Amino acid sequence: MGGIGKTTLAKKVYNHTQVVECFPDYRAWAYVSQDCRPSDVYMQIIKQVCTSTKEQMEMVEKLQEHELGDFLHGHLKDNRYLIVLDDVWSPADWSCLAKVSNNNPDSLGNVFPDGGKGSRLLLTTRHKDVALHADARSIPQEMQLLSEQESWDLFRGKAFLDHVDADRYPPDLVQLGREMVDKCNGLPLAIVVLGGLLSRNMSHTEWRKVHDNINAYLAKEGSQTGVMTVLNLSYIDLPSYLKPCFLHLSLFPEDYVISTRKLLLLWIAEGFVLQQDRQSMKDTAEIYLNELINRNLIQVVRTSVNARVMECRVHDFIRELAIEKAKEHNFIGTNIVVDPHLFPSTSSSLFSSKSRRQSIFSDFERYASIEHYSTPYLRSLLFFNLGGIFRTSQLDFIAKCFKVLRVLDLEGLRIENVPSIIGELIHLRYLGLRHTGLKMLPLSIGNLRNLQTLDINNLKRVPDVIWKITNMRYLYIEEQEEDDPLKIDTVQNLQILSGITFNQWIRNNSSKLTCLEKLKIEGRCELVEEVEFSNSIAKLHSSLKSLYLKASDESSIPSLSMSSCPHLCKLDIKGRMQKLIETFQFPQNLSQLTLEACRLDCDPMPILEKLPKLLTLRLRAGSYLGKEMHVSANGFPRLKILLLLGLKELVLLNIEKGAMPWLMQLEFDDFKTEIFGLNELLNLVEVKIPFSSLLVIFMVKKIKPFWDLTRLAGTEGRIHICRQKGLTLASSRQALEQLADFLKQYHRWQGFV
Repeated sequence: MGGIGKTTLAKKVYNHTQVVECFPDYRAWAYVSQDCRPSDVYMQIIKQVCTSTKEQMEMVEKLQEHELGDFLHGHLKDNRYLIVLDDVWSPADWSCLAKVSNNNPDSLGNVFPDGGKGSRLLLTTRHKDVALHADARSIPQEMQLLSEQESWDLFRGKAFLDHVDADRYPPDLVQLGREMVDKCNGLPLAIVVLGGLLSRNMSHTEWRKVHDNINAYLAKEGSQTGVMTVLNLSYIDLPSYLKPCFLHLSLFPEDYVISTRKLLLLWIAEGFVLQQDRQSMKDTAEIYLNELINRNLIQVVRTSVNARVMECRVHDFIRELAIEKAKEHNFIGTNIVVDPHLFPSTSSSLFSSKSRRQSIFSDFERYASIEHYSTPYLRSLLFFNLGGIFRTSQLDFIAKCFKVLRVLDLEGLRIENVPSIIGELIHLRYLGLRHTGLKMLPLSIGNLRNLQTLDINNLKRVPDVIWKITNMRYLYIEEQEEDDPLKIDTVQNLQILSGITFNQWIRNNSSKLTCLEKLKIEGRCELVEEVEFSNSIAKLHSSLKSLYLKASDESSIPSLSMSSCPHLCKLDIKGRMQKLIETFQFPQNLSQLTLEACRLDCDPMPILEKLPKLLTLRLRAGSYLGKEMHVSANGFPRLKILLLLGLKELVLLNIEKGAMPWLMQLEFDDFKTEIFGLNELLNLVEVKIPFSSLLVIFMVKKIKPFWDLTRLAGTEGRIHICRQKGLTLASSRQALEQLADFLKQYHRWQGFV
């Protein structure tokens, strides 16, 4: 049954301390879904168990399915691994993924080798026959619905956010809540969504309204399950501005991990986001996203160090509701997957004439061959997970048939060239071409005068026609191969410019870009004059909030002063610096700073510690080449997050008493660095350190009961240590002394001192 908690239980097992200890190096989690694509699953696993360079990974992505399977097998065969395959739908899917031999159906198959090292595969599935087919000798863990008390405990944790003490729950709401929870029939998903629905309004009137609506729905639908009743009510309760954003989720494939950056830009292009005074549309869209997350309608997959959501996904049941409601409102076509087995006809009747949005998950060539004259008013067309390389002529039908198209996303579709006819899509607002392999764009791109977002990477050169697209707001052109001139200073609505080169930037009059909030400049910069470059940044004083400078090769980042940019709060610098600029040259409101590959010889802390509003400091690989860093008393008065990663030469970090009084999170990746003063950081609650199986054994004995630890997902190889909540001041001091003592002992035990 969907929503019963299979994935939640699997995640608890996957992240359990003893499991982390047993599988220290090779752990991976892969989403499978009903539309099982082995290549996609293999790539998910490979990215988590292989430490490859960007260039190596690009080569791997070009492999065929059987080659990917062989590649994965080669990385796993000599190691003990744990792999979770989440949401396997059929025995055939399992056999296809594992490439089980018909001659030996009891083996783990040709992809997941059994090397006698204690490796494990964990499958979640709605169907018992899948589990028995995968391993007939084991007994599947069958999930049970929650008991009445378990259901209530889960609900109150979601609904009564501000009421810790059970005795303080309003009695009238408790009675209504228990009656509504009873309608959920013990299904966790329904209970969680119901709790999210009610947590926003603690009035008796609102709870009574939801209570009565649940009863009315059940009476009307008869056999309808409680979960669909609750989900229907959660949709009805959405404010008008959130409903189209929710319906838009129906366009994404099942179990698809969605980039939130892309999602927000799509919502803006669709016209779902309302303009707010003194707030960018992208910020408003992010508020919409967080509202849907708080209502438990979107699940968070990955967050940044600052807790911003980077990736998300949608539960199967909630996606089904979105599809159902989207069809009711003609939001999407009647069939969003072109499947030749289900729909053998090539007629355009596959799609409703009222259809406004379509997403294609498979068989591009067949979709291209359909007569699309019955859907002339299509506004959005998105492609997903399509293999193969497509000719330029195969894309002509898009411009010929969909004259009023606003959104076209071809991300991941391997295409030779974009046809020049695309310039006829004059209503286009969003054009996604990332990871298509394109090297050139046609000059006709300049005809897209309504284009707001262009998202592409790895072009050989960007055609010098962007200046014509005066409505452009979000321009992503990272990793250009050539450095030809590019005029952009006529695009005065531009808010995000990512990937322009130093030489291209300096040839533009930046004072005209009065709306530019986020700027990323990259490439060679040895010919850039420092004063001229510094002045070009200073001219953005009224709007610039985020600046990323990335120098290639051996060229050095031009020295610059940013003190005249009062809104600049985020600064990333990657590349050699002759020396660190002085404190007064930094933006006065800087809150986030990242330095990487700067090759600084002098300790940066005496300068950086004086930044009055700095909250997050990341010093990455090669940023500092010295052996010691010292933070003086009263240094970093507001710093909350400190990351020290890849500082190979650093052996000592000395933090004087009174420094970093608000530091909450510390991360480092090398135990040869000894840290003094850790026990004075009374607000420190999270530490991320390098992982090793010996470390886990050592740590469990040394830091309990004040600290909990888990293994971070992915390839980072980190242990996440969290201080338990609710400790007294005395216990907090004891916990920090315990942690400091442990790190010192482990440091010496490793033989570094």
